[in-house]
Amino acid sequence: MLTYILRRLVLLVPTFLGIIALNFFVIQSAPGGPVEQYLLRLEGADKAFMERIGAESSDSGGGMGGTQSFDAGTTDGLYKGNRGLSPEVVEEVSRMYGFDRPIHERFFLMLRNYLSFDFGDSFFKGRSVMQLLGDSLPVSVSLGVWSTLIIYMVSIPLGICRAVRQGTRFDAVTGTLVVIGDAIPGFLFAVLLIVLFAGGSYWSIFPLRGLVSPGFEQMTLWQQIADYFWHMALPLTALVIGGFATLTTLTRNSFLDEIHKQYTATALAKGLTMGQVLYRHVFRNAMLIVIAGFPSTFIHMFFTGSVLIEVIFSLNGLGLLGFEAAMTRDYPVMFATLYLFTLLGLLTRILSDITYSMVDPRITFGSRGVSRG
Repeated sequence: MLTYILRRLVLLVPTFLGIIALNFFVIQSAPGGPVEQYLLRLEGADKAFMERIGAESSDSGGGMGGTQSFDAGTTDGLYKGNRGLSPEVVEEVSRMYGFDRPIHERFFLMLRNYLSFDFGDSFFKGRSVMQLLGDSLPVSVSLGVWSTLIIYMVSIPLGICRAVRQGTRFDAVTGTLVVIGDAIPGFLFAVLLIVLFAGGSYWSIFPLRGLVSPGFEQMTLWQQIADYFWHMALPLTALVIGGFATLTTLTRNSFLDEIHKQYTATALAKGLTMGQVLYRHVFRNAMLIVIAGFPSTFIHMFFTGSVLIEVIFSLNGLGLLGFEAAMTRDYPVMFATLYLFTLLGLLTRILSDITYSMVDPRITFGSRGVSRG
């Protein structure tokens, strides 16, 4: 097993570099980069400034009967009317963002810095990327870890109960409920929760925004824990409502498939109870396919699944940070979040294989691949 893990860690390096390189060159080659974004803002600000000056001159008459004209080409060479910004300004902005260098040089410079987790400064937020990540990481970790735990802690027992009670009213009712929950969009359910429980129209029980209350540092430990989960209650409820259906159905079908196999009937014939058969024999076989989906579930909840929830509940997490960076072409923030989530995704794949062996010791990862001992 140790040999397999070391081999996977070695293979992780070229895989990681390939993903980063592909995304880097695709994103860097796309139009509308940070230089263009900055120039548009700069040109728009200059135009607004010139229009305001012109309007003030017109209102005051300028000592020429209100017909004074303004020379737009005399503002330190920054604004040239309809001709846009001067080439010197464009060149300076390109140099400021490092785009005066060839693309391959920028790529290797980024890799060198990222190996030491030096992500540089945000182009548009005026802060270092590490500071932005440090502020956003607790929110995403909270949403990702707790939502994944809740989904697994509810879905696996529920799926087992549905498998054991196949065809009963319990199976039908719970199956209908989880399908209804899956059909409700998370953001729509979040709005409903706000309307009902966060002072929207009915009760004001839970806070509307933030991860903790003001004065959190002065609270006792138990008060901090209570305050934290008080703020997390609505976002987590909205986030997990649609996550039960897939895992519950997967667990149910996996257990049904194992229950109907011959070794289960043989174990029952030897006098074992259904509970003993389930947890001694069926569980480790049926859980393999469930564990296989853990990395994707965690990554989904950690990043993509929480973007809208973070927006609705004003939670400054990595999902919202990455989305805003993509919209504004803030490359340092974009590549830093990509770096972290790619690394996290690859490591969770290895963790999934380790969990396979913990659940079923018969599975080994030898030099010839996966085998069942």
